[in-house]
Amino acid sequence: MKRLRLERWSGQLLSARTRPCCLRQWKQVEAFGNRRLQSSQAASKNNFEDLEADLTPNPNHPSPYPAAALRSAKLAALHARLSLPQKLPLQTLARTLVDPSADPSPDFNNASLALVGGPIMSYYVAEWLTCHYPRLPMTVLFAATYAYNGPPTLTRIGKEWGVETAAYPGSEVDPGLLQFNKVTPGSPLPSLGASTRPDNRDWFRRGISSRNVYDDEFGDQIKFPENASVSNPQPTETAYSNFVKAVVGSIYLHAGRNAAKAFVQDHILSRHLDISSLFRFQHPVRELARLCQREEFEYPVARILSETGRHSRHPVFVVGIFSGNEKLGEGAAPNLLEARLRASVVALKSWYMYSPGNSTRVPSETEEVGTKPWEPVHIDLGEIIH
Repeated sequence: MKRLRLERWSGQLLSARTRPCCLRQWKQVEAFGNRRLQSSQAASKNNFEDLEADLTPNPNHPSPYPAAALRSAKLAALHARLSLPQKLPLQTLARTLVDPSADPSPDFNNASLALVGGPIMSYYVAEWLTCHYPRLPMTVLFAATYAYNGPPTLTRIGKEWGVETAAYPGSEVDPGLLQFNKVTPGSPLPSLGASTRPDNRDWFRRGISSRNVYDDEFGDQIKFPENASVSNPQPTETAYSNFVKAVVGSIYLHAGRNAAKAFVQDHILSRHLDISSLFRFQHPVRELARLCQREEFEYPVARILSETGRHSRHPVFVVGIFSGNEKLGEGAAPNLLEARLRASVVALKSWYMYSPGNSTRVPSETEEVGTKPWEPVHIDLGEIIH
């Protein structure tokens, strides 16, 4: 397999020592160098004045100069607060805070960085969930992925980092603020146009297989807005999620794969998620019976384990689901039917939430040289379809 040359993708993301602090400033310096001057003293004087004048806010420039990142206290505090690698310069961190709606130039916004960081984040989340919970149904897997790295979660993470939004983008804005063109209250949302699906009929059934092929990593349908433009106003949720993705992409380009993976584990996968709350069963008793039939278990039978207050206003029945002599689950409710349903749900959750343990290896751990060869993880037959 041919190795990708990532340095070609990020030629403009060089460190401050090897890259001019500003492309606009560099163009003006080149134009200034072509002019004839009468003396070296005048040349040095004019050169200093031109550079100082170029660093002042200019209304024609939609975003702050990269050189202004070196004088931003907010940006330096954010770099230290996140414990970012020293290889990541402040100029690149300032670029992650510039949304394409604020500066449409691809050399100064975070569109390319978010395009790199988004798939990396989704990959590490997907491999962790797949290896640690191999029996999760696809709908629950989509919901768990959305809970870990969906736009609402990334927005909350960006705000927890202490990143604030600028009132309006411009060259005079502090580089440590998130800059984007906000959607005005009351404005209509953009209408959705074409989709990646070959069949756009509304009545066409969207199954799990088609969601895996045509939809995004969250199982949501991909649609492209009509008359889309990078300068269109963006919701706050979109701007924050693109910023977090851009931070991951900048770490990957400057510090490498291991640093990006450690950052995702510390800020994304370390968050607590109650996966058991994501399940929704319509017919748990029937699904449990089909599961026992597929796995060649004995037919599940409900038995009363204990009860109290049968003839009172608030009775409590504890019912257990047994397959032979093995108890699959139990549930308590004010009536026998509800207790049986709850016991069936507990049994199904205990089956689907099987985990080999926290010591389970993921495929990305075998990418380093000299590591232990990959051992395939448990592959389940899949969820029950009835």
